[in-house]
Amino acid sequence: MFQLHIRTAAAAGALVLSVGVFAMGNRPKGDDEAVNSRIAPVAKVELAAPSAAASGDRSGEQLYKATCFACHEAGVANAPKFGDKAAWAPRLALGLDGLMKSVIAGKNAMPPRAGSDANDTELARAVVYMANKAGGKLTEPAAK
Repeated sequence: MFQLHIRTAAAAGALVLSVGVFAMGNRPKGDDEAVNSRIAPVAKVELAAPSAAASGDRSGEQLYKATCFACHEAGVANAPKFGDKAAWAPRLALGLDGLMKSVIAGKNAMPPRAGSDANDTELARAVVYMANKAGGKLTEPAAK
């Protein structure tokens, strides 16, 4: 019985091999480019060096557009929407120092440092930018 299984497996393997050889032999020549284009990856990732703006010189608007925008534009997870005076009013009462404590430590769904690589000056610029667009009168900190 065992020999029958071995012979059956060998015959099936030979059949698969001969069908594969036959199929490869009848393939049109010069079709490699078409095949390669059909099986090409849909995307690729390229790593690049950080831009010059990431060196600590980003403005509040630049940091907002790069990081804060994702949540504050749409009010994701109850983040105060950009320019919403009513939502920002109680936060503005904390002043820049109070707002910075929340940003640095993280608050509710916002991760520490707003999930960015920004330094304290850049974070303060972004806070001032957002707060002032919602009616605040905060002063942007000077560069260190």
